[in-house]
Amino acid sequence: MKKLFGSVFLMAFLISACGAKATATPVPPTEPPPTQSPFIPATVVPPTAVPSTQTPINPSGCTDSASFVEDVTVPDHTNFNQGDVIHKVWRVKNTGTCAWNGQYALVFSSGDEMSAHSSTPLSATKPGDTLDIALDLVAPSEDGSYRGDFEIDNPSGAAMPIDQAKTLWVAITVGGATTSPTSSGASTSVPAGSTATSSSGAGGPGLVTSTCAFTTDVSRVNDVITAINAYRAQNNLHPYNVNTQLTLAAQSHSEDMACNNLFVHTGSNGSTPTSRVAAAGYSASSVSENVYGSFPPLTGQGAVSWWATDQTDPQHNLNLISTQYEHIGVGYAYFNHYGYYVVDFVSP
Repeated sequence: MKKLFGSVFLMAFLISACGAKATATPVPPTEPPPTQSPFIPATVVPPTAVPSTQTPINPSGCTDSASFVEDVTVPDHTNFNQGDVIHKVWRVKNTGTCAWNGQYALVFSSGDEMSAHSSTPLSATKPGDTLDIALDLVAPSEDGSYRGDFEIDNPSGAAMPIDQAKTLWVAITVGGATTSPTSSGASTSVPAGSTATSSSGAGGPGLVTSTCAFTTDVSRVNDVITAINAYRAQNNLHPYNVNTQLTLAAQSHSEDMACNNLFVHTGSNGSTPTSRVAAAGYSASSVSENVYGSFPPLTGQGAVSWWATDQTDPQHNLNLISTQYEHIGVGYAYFNHYGYYVVDFVSP
């Protein structure tokens, strides 16, 4: 507008200068010059052009939930040196109906804090959108395996559901600590809530004696046995017989998974289903195994139903209704809010 005013004013001046030689009437000296050309309208900014700085108010009754999308940085069991700065980024999706704002926060829940801030506010995220949540940590000063769990709290301080759990985590190793290898030698990490099966791997180390503060639950073990044999009856199959040696092998691995945050068949000592069954004193011709881990823990029936309907790995269901195996052993361990199930299917 200043450039336009200057141009119009100059044009008016030139016209007056040219006309001064003719019949233009000069402006009396006592008359003050106009401060704005009457031909330049005032500019009006539409109300929508001004961004709102107010936090949107969520409708009453909206719901909070999230879904884990991916680890943008620091996949599980990434190795660091002592004292390294760890820049962890999770990508999550707002699957609820409430919009997130700065009153929502990522907060430390349990495990190894690793110098994390106690609370990190979220950026504005509408339902259906994704958000990268970043957090800076510091690797502990001793070698080992570490895991920190974090939750997303809403403005009232309640932790929102994240898929079937309520936590995001960072799991690292420091210094010379390593993760358990699979039979191919690759490092394996499977998220909580997922499962795996294995029917291979002869020989190898035996049972692991775990020392973390896990707990067991005989009722959950019995629920698994009851649910498996009820499912077999629906398919006109004879029930599996429970074997104490296989129960020892399965329970050992469930405790190992609980104490070492494993969701695979390879134990923390490199053991396999076959080597664990052999170490428990059972002479087997064939071995297969189902495992499951999640937070919160499923019931025994819930775990069996998950295996029976798993579309990703049909071997889970095939183990439940197999005519090849005769005996089973079931283990369950609970630690740090997670429940871990193991079922070994074996033929003598």
